[in-house]
Amino acid sequence: MKSFKTLLAAGTGLAVAAAAVPFAATAQDNGDPEPVQIGLIAPLSGNYARPGEVMLMGAEMGIEDVNAAGGISCLDGAPLELVEIDSGDTVEKAANAAKRMVAEYPDLVGATGSYLSSFTLAVTEVTERAKLPVLTLSYSDLITERGFDYVFQTAASAGAQAEIALPIIMNLAEDQTGERPETVAIITDDTAASISSVERMKEGLLEDVGLELVSEEVFTPPLTDATSLVQRIRTSQPDLLFFLPTVISDANLILEKMQEFRVDVPTISFGIAIAEPEVLNTMEPELLEGVLSAVANWGVKGQEELIERLREEYGEPWMTQNAISTYGDMWLFKDALEQACARDREAVGEALRNLEGGPAEYYPGGTRSFDEQGRREGASLTIIQWQDGVPVTVFPEDLALSEPKWPTD
Repeated sequence: MKSFKTLLAAGTGLAVAAAAVPFAATAQDNGDPEPVQIGLIAPLSGNYARPGEVMLMGAEMGIEDVNAAGGISCLDGAPLELVEIDSGDTVEKAANAAKRMVAEYPDLVGATGSYLSSFTLAVTEVTERAKLPVLTLSYSDLITERGFDYVFQTAASAGAQAEIALPIIMNLAEDQTGERPETVAIITDDTAASISSVERMKEGLLEDVGLELVSEEVFTPPLTDATSLVQRIRTSQPDLLFFLPTVISDANLILEKMQEFRVDVPTISFGIAIAEPEVLNTMEPELLEGVLSAVANWGVKGQEELIERLREEYGEPWMTQNAISTYGDMWLFKDALEQACARDREAVGEALRNLEGGPAEYYPGGTRSFDEQGRREGASLTIIQWQDGVPVTVFPEDLALSEPKWPTD
């Protein structure tokens, strides 16, 4: 029984501060090698608990599959064991959780986390001092601009994602409508990843693709009223809306207000808040039809069996970046452990810095190797689109599950 399911069945929820997943709990009882501990530090309570839950699902599946494939062969087949740590829903809670993690679990050889970039920035200040390698799907450029040796960004950074996505979006508009958009409005929250994306756009990307910024609205989540934001967008009458919330409730609130005010503008999102399954709890799928979003990772062609397994075992209707990335992280740690051949976090960090090969099976573009900053070399992104009530991958072409369609206004 998986830890996530066990917690749900017991009615305890996911607000547990830290618990070891018992995939390999009986290993030493049978004379087998002790498990190698990998941490998952993510929001398992509070406003961001839902994404954290999905990260846990992916990590659990990855641990299960690594162990089923024989564990770490150079360590006598030692299985991986997941240790989950609740980062909570604030930067302060995340930093405190990281301190508990390194103090209470000295045998950890690596960790993955922490959803929001602001949480990851705080967590990795702690883990770097402990020389604990951390893989992260968080986007902020700042994460790997601090000269740290033990932070590894598997996702393309926010700035890189904007640089990749904008030309694709503009070309799609021209190919399918015969015209290139000329003006854009931006609605963004003030979280680290969103701000990184917007700053990169304003520093030259918008000008490079021929877009004039006519309105920029910034808010602090959670949003209580979207009226003024949407009114200003309606007044500016942009050709495009770039939409960068990180909280599902904020995305819902803004989209509902856009419907109420009849703001019909092609909407391009950055991030997954607009594509989480919970969006359908308050929004009719027809209202989302055609909406595009650039995200670091998503379920793609070739992963259909994994996507179906996630649906069957956890009831998830599709595979977001939160599941596929932490799933891939467990395999990446396996590769590093095989290369290090040691239960030593510094050795694992060194192995991650020197990984070679590819393409990266569970991350779009490039290889499994990291550059001197800790960014995955050649990291790309996926572009997803709501089609027939489901957000499906439409880019890159070789991984797409459907053809893209321009969202008409």
